[in-house]
Amino acid sequence: MQTTIIYAHPYDKSFNHAILEKLLAKYATEDLAVIDLYKDGFKPVYTREELALFKTGETLNSLVRHYQEQLAKTDKLIIVSPIWWNNIPAIFKGFFDKVLKMNFAYCPTKTGVKGLLTNITSDEVVTTSTSTTFYLRYFAGNCINSSVKSTLKQIGIQHFSWKHLGGISQSTAKKREKFLATL
Repeated sequence: MQTTIIYAHPYDKSFNHAILEKLLAKYATEDLAVIDLYKDGFKPVYTREELALFKTGETLNSLVRHYQEQLAKTDKLIIVSPIWWNNIPAIFKGFFDKVLKMNFAYCPTKTGVKGLLTNITSDEVVTTSTSTTFYLRYFAGNCINSSVKSTLKQIGIQHFSWKHLGGISQSTAKKREKFLATL
C-alpha cells in the first residue's frame, strides 16, 4: 500500500509544514511518496501548447507525467493545504486541472464522467485557515465539498475525510499540538 501526500504550501515555517512533518513521521515506515507542489516548482497555469492537448489527455510536461505515475501507484491520498480567501490555493487548482486528465483520471460518459483512479481507496484532506470550519462550511461556499471532494469523487475516490484547524492566526500552541495529535 502506498500513501501519497500532496502538499501545497510555500513556507517551511508554516503550520501546514508542521502537519507535513507529523505525517512524514507517522508514515515513515510505510511506502510513502510526497508531491510538494511549491518545492517541485509546479506551474499551475496551462500553456497554449498544453491546452491544445486537453481533449487527448496527453501532456508535454514531464512533472505532470511524474505526478500521474505517483497517483497510479497510490492507495491512500493525503492532501495538506491552507485555505486562502475561502478556497484552495491556485497551485492546487492547477494540479487538478493539469494532472487529473481525461483518460488518466476519468473518462467521459453519456451522463458525465467515470472515475479511473479507483486504486485510491481513501483520501484525507487536512487544511488550515484563519476562518473557522463553521464559517467555511456555511458562509463561504464550502470549497472543500464544492472543489475538492466533488473532484475526487469524480475521479473515482469514494472514501473522503476532512480535518480543519480554523482560526490558525489566533490559535495557541496547545490547540495546534492537540490538532497534530489527531493526525
